[in-house]
Amino acid sequence: MGPKQLPADQRPREKLLARGAGALADTELLALLLRTGLAGRDVFGLAQDVLDHCGGFAGLLQHDPAGLHDVKGLGPAKVAELAAVAEIARRALAQQMAQRPVFDAPQKVKDYLALQLAGRPQEVFAVLFLDGQHRLILWRELFQGTLTQTSVYPREVVKAALAHNAAAVILAHNHPSGVAEPSRADEYLTATLKSALALVDVRVLDHIVVGRGQTVSLAERGLL
Repeated sequence: MGPKQLPADQRPREKLLARGAGALADTELLALLLRTGLAGRDVFGLAQDVLDHCGGFAGLLQHDPAGLHDVKGLGPAKVAELAAVAEIARRALAQQMAQRPVFDAPQKVKDYLALQLAGRPQEVFAVLFLDGQHRLILWRELFQGTLTQTSVYPREVVKAALAHNAAAVILAHNHPSGVAEPSRADEYLTATLKSALALVDVRVLDHIVVGRGQTVSLAERGLL
């Protein structure tokens, strides 16, 4: 049964306008974005298929858009709209981090990094460049690797920090395996970059490893 077959007060759009977005179930909220289903599968069923495929909204926001084509009924237009929603979420978090010190809201930093990295099929090393008040200047992906590793060159990280006039950085990379546990190689890389950046008076505030549904802070582990 599609939205038009429901009583007026039970249709997702009307319910949202009358009672607020919080009154909608996950499938109803997503159905508003998808708008239509496909033959034999109404929009609510399609919405449930998407959520099941991605593991809920968190997984959807972190999902590689190319992988959404695996869901029957999601064509290029719907995939583009869902990718746009994820990008809006990323930009909203980036704006918040640019307006106040990142450690005023450390969970927002982790959420932002999860949105950027959790769904990536290859390992990516990136840096949050921060000003003297630890507000975000820029997010930048510096290196991309394979499923299990990426090569990181300290000289290039230092050059980028100087180019962006950063006073501090937060390092980040993902584990495509989904397991966010830092490796000994991650610890060694962190120490190497910390020493290299200290030579130009740039502080390493943290190194965050992103897995699937989990982020691990080396600073919180006492490994920085």
